[in-house]
Amino acid sequence: MLVQAGPTGDRVTVAVSGEYCLDDDQTLRHALHDALGRSAAGVDLDLSDLTFADCSALNVLLAVRGQAAAADKTVTVTAVSPAAERLLTFTDTYTLFTAPADATDPSPTEPDGAMRAEVVQLRRALRTRPDIDLARGILMATFGLNAEQAWQALVLTSQHTNLKLHRLAEDVVTTVQGASLPEPVQRELTAAVSRVRGGTRSEDTRETVCQDRGR
Repeated sequence: MLVQAGPTGDRVTVAVSGEYCLDDDQTLRHALHDALGRSAAGVDLDLSDLTFADCSALNVLLAVRGQAAAADKTVTVTAVSPAAERLLTFTDTYTLFTAPADATDPSPTEPDGAMRAEVVQLRRALRTRPDIDLARGILMATFGLNAEQAWQALVLTSQHTNLKLHRLAEDVVTTVQGASLPEPVQRELTAAVSRVRGGTRSEDTRETVCQDRGR
C-alpha cells in the first residue's frame, strides 16, 4: 500500500493506492492524522487506485473521521476504486464520507434528519465490522482462501442473495455453533467460493460452512 499526501492548505488530499492489509493500519492512521493536522478544513481521500481494502481499513477511516468532527473538520472521499466502493457501499458508510449538503439550504429539519441518519450508519458500521471480519476469517480457515478471496466471496454472495453484507456475515458466524445457512444462501456461497478460487469445485468447497457442523 502507498499513501501520498498533498501540501498543507485548506484541504489536504490523501491518495491511497495498492492493496491494504492489517499491517498497514498504523501507516494509514498516521498519514491521515498528519494530513488532518495540516489542513484548515479537512481531508479529501482519493481511493481510486486502492485495489483491496477490508473492514480494518474502514476502522481507520471512521476513527480519523471522528477526530476531524471533533476539530470541526471533515473527511470526504472524492474518488473510489471498485474495491473501495464495495467496502463503503456494503457497510452502509459511503454517505458518511460524502461532501455535506449545501450550507445555504434553508430547510430547518434537514440537519436533524441527516444527523440522525449519520449516527445510525456509524453505529451500524461499528457494530457489524467484527462479524464481517469473523466471517471472512471463517472462510479463510475453511477453504484456504486469502483475505481478498474471502472478502470477494462474501460480496458475491451478498449480491446474489440480496442480503446485506453484515447480515450474511452474522449468518456465517453462527455456523461455528452448528447452525446451517438457508439452502439458497449455501448454494450461492459455495458457488462464490468456487469462483474466487478460479472456478474449481473441490471436496472442501462442497463441504461448506453452511452445513451443520455437527454432521
